[in-house]
Amino acid sequence: MTDDMLRAPAEVKYAEELDWLESVDDGPKPFSWRLSPRMVRLFVLGSDRSDGLDREISQKWFGDRAFVERSIVTLASDRGLLLIGDPGTGKSWLAELLSAAICRNSTLVVQGTAGTTEDHIKYSWNVSMVIAKGQSRESMIPSPIMNAMEQGMIGRFEELTRSTSDVQDALISILSEKYVSIPELDDDNIVFAQPGFSIIATANSRDRGVNDLSSALKRRFNFVRIPVVTNKRSEAEIVRFRTTELLRRHRIELDVPPTLLDILLQSFADLRAAAASATSDDERLESALSTAEQIGVLEDAILHGHFFGDRTLRAETLAGSLVGSLARRSPEDLAILNKYWHGVIEPRAKDGGPWQDFLEGGRQAIATLS
Repeated sequence: MTDDMLRAPAEVKYAEELDWLESVDDGPKPFSWRLSPRMVRLFVLGSDRSDGLDREISQKWFGDRAFVERSIVTLASDRGLLLIGDPGTGKSWLAELLSAAICRNSTLVVQGTAGTTEDHIKYSWNVSMVIAKGQSRESMIPSPIMNAMEQGMIGRFEELTRSTSDVQDALISILSEKYVSIPELDDDNIVFAQPGFSIIATANSRDRGVNDLSSALKRRFNFVRIPVVTNKRSEAEIVRFRTTELLRRHRIELDVPPTLLDILLQSFADLRAAAASATSDDERLESALSTAEQIGVLEDAILHGHFFGDRTLRAETLAGSLVGSLARRSPEDLAILNKYWHGVIEPRAKDGGPWQDFLEGGRQAIATLS
């Protein structure tokens, strides 16, 4: 079934695991949850021997256990959950996994933008049916959030800080009162939230968005701040995990050489350190240098080598993908990368090996873009 989808939602992709966890789960379940909080945590973070399970559950999100437990406890209390952090820290992926484990549906999603309106989180109307039969529950089009309310499920709101104050105000009412009024109807004009309903929102801490969150809305969410992964080992695990999924999706059989993965991780670590010590925005790359961007660089290099090379991953191809992905401003980003290549990569390449090939590939890419 997953072969028919470009990207299967978590509840479809891991359906077999979820079915098995549900079959052996004898723990207390809040509301209408499909899994107990303990099993939700196991699904997200994976199992180990101390859990006493008859099979291994794969780890799907790599981060501090405390963040996952606090998120689960928040949802068990029926409060809204706001996952906040830098781009690429896995906020949306964690929200999807939690929704899949709790209610087996992670697709009730609203994407926050400057154009998101109150209709997107409440309801709209099928105009042709309204003209033919008038306004009724049949001619109403419920939003994903309203569907989550009626079914007692988790609704997701991506990029909450990018939505306008009108949308935020409408969300305050839903989180507080747990119902939506439909003044256009005379009868059956209130949709009440069923037990189990909650909202997981995400927000980018580097993007202030269209409007900052109001104090009233902040009070209705429990905040869980997801930090940037700085541990090299954890970051390597994330990159390997996501890259393996991407290779499987593209039906490419390739083992990423550990030396090239180390080069990628070290390069991002160096560039983050340089950005942290920079005194102005002109001295920082526009890129957030997130783990997600590392994965994108690696995927780009693998696909380039597969389709236009000898179907292997080479250091020079990786360097070209890194430069091409991070050089977003010209000439500022190119100047930063050029300085990094001369000041950091060049000394490492003196002993030859993959760093030398990485040096040459980056030089060529910078020259091409300059």
